[in-house]
Amino acid sequence: MPLQNRVTPWGEIIRTPARGTLFGNRGGCFHTEAQELLPVTRWKGKRWIACLLEFKGRRRTLMQPNRYTELFFLDEATALAAGNRPCAQCRWADFNRFIDAWLAANPDFGIDRTRCTDAIDRVLHRERVTPRGAKVSYPAIPGDLPEGAIVALDGIEDAWLLWQGELHRWTPAGYADVQPAKPARAVRVLTPRSIVNAIAAGYSPMVHPSLAAG
Repeated sequence: MPLQNRVTPWGEIIRTPARGTLFGNRGGCFHTEAQELLPVTRWKGKRWIACLLEFKGRRRTLMQPNRYTELFFLDEATALAAGNRPCAQCRWADFNRFIDAWLAANPDFGIDRTRCTDAIDRVLHRERVTPRGAKVSYPAIPGDLPEGAIVALDGIEDAWLLWQGELHRWTPAGYADVQPAKPARAVRVLTPRSIVNAIAAGYSPMVHPSLAAG
């Protein structure tokens, strides 16, 4: 049986045999020695990051005792929707592009570029989960959103990626059904608000190859 280690745009962690294109963590260990997630805790810190699958030949045994819980994402658009940002070690260039865009797009937080990472992580944590651990979302219309944001449609639990003027339905294996992104249609945005601002300011997330295949 696959491990429960795949993150959806809703921030949920599911089991699936489909492989992701990025991995990351939520700041700590929240699995048991039997490689099962703890029944309540789904994070141990506010530093949620998205990393390369391969970096300098390093290899990890997943869900080792007392080591951080490895999580996987379909693509970067999914990781951002769940509230993860680029890793500052294995994705240094992406990290700097993200930080620069985030700061430029979110001046009201008054965060300085020097030693800004922890402050940004605190903002992201407020934007991705409520104090009770539920997913934060907010209303908008596609015409006001940048490509790369992920949304939910009213009355439908699926997540949809806004890309090249269309909505693409998210699945664990890739993007499937497509429908026009009606500019005035009401949606609920799953990607945290300040990350949406950063995407609008020029940070373009990596998306799954299934889009190109379509």
